[in-house]
Amino acid sequence: MTSLPFDDRDGVIWLDGALVPWREARLHVLSHGLHYGGGVFEGERVYAGRPFKLTEHSRRLHASALELGFRIPFGVAELDQATREVVRRQGITDGYVRPVAWRGSEQISVSGAGTSVHVAIAAWEWPHVFTAEAQTRGIRLGTSRWRRPAPDTAPVRAKAASLYNICTLARDAAEADGYDDALLLDFRGQLAEATGANLFLVIDGELHTPIADTFLDGITRQSVIALAHELGIAVHERHLAPEELARAEEVFLTGTAYEVQPVRAVDDREYQVGKVTRALSEAYLRLVHA
Repeated sequence: MTSLPFDDRDGVIWLDGALVPWREARLHVLSHGLHYGGGVFEGERVYAGRPFKLTEHSRRLHASALELGFRIPFGVAELDQATREVVRRQGITDGYVRPVAWRGSEQISVSGAGTSVHVAIAAWEWPHVFTAEAQTRGIRLGTSRWRRPAPDTAPVRAKAASLYNICTLARDAAEADGYDDALLLDFRGQLAEATGANLFLVIDGELHTPIADTFLDGITRQSVIALAHELGIAVHERHLAPEELARAEEVFLTGTAYEVQPVRAVDDREYQVGKVTRALSEAYLRLVHA
């Protein structure tokens, strides 16, 4: 992402209602969220100085916290305003915003009852996840041994920090094997998502995407589905077996950081970056720059 360490930068971070110098935005080592995974976060893109779908992301941060049993002590409008101020103060043109909320250090116990909730918002310049070549030619995915959990075993509707441990394990293993990212199946063995992005297959010119019942229904995913309808492209949200990758002419991922990212290979199977992927990528870029 960048060569600069994230704890040693110039600028400001919004922390619990106030802008503080970047290097002073700290939490205690005995914070409950650090030890027991009681944290939620968002990822937001900034285009031409404007955060895209900002309110939707702020609302989802609140919803994620409720899934984990705590409440964000700042309203959606307050988070929106704080985000805009951070982006302005940091001088971000094309970049990324990271709001995060976590349980505090009042106690170290499995129970999180009685702990305070802290919120921070940081922003930095970050135009793209992958190289320009990867954006054009596509990336390679390797199927991971790690799976998305069942909805009765984990808070799958939340953008919870604890759930991203699965993604870290999968992504590190994939990169060690020479892939750009990992493809995760769900607990049933059906296609799920990549480590930070939702999955789409193009079959006979129509979109097929897994039902978001074991992973986050991404804001970019929803935007791309809406764009597909506008372009007259049929969309099928359904359970997809891994074998259906053989039927696909195109494969792509969607996510706030990924945008519409073509996939040129899954394991040993290769794909072309076709007209459907290109059309949706172009439509998405028009949307975010509108």
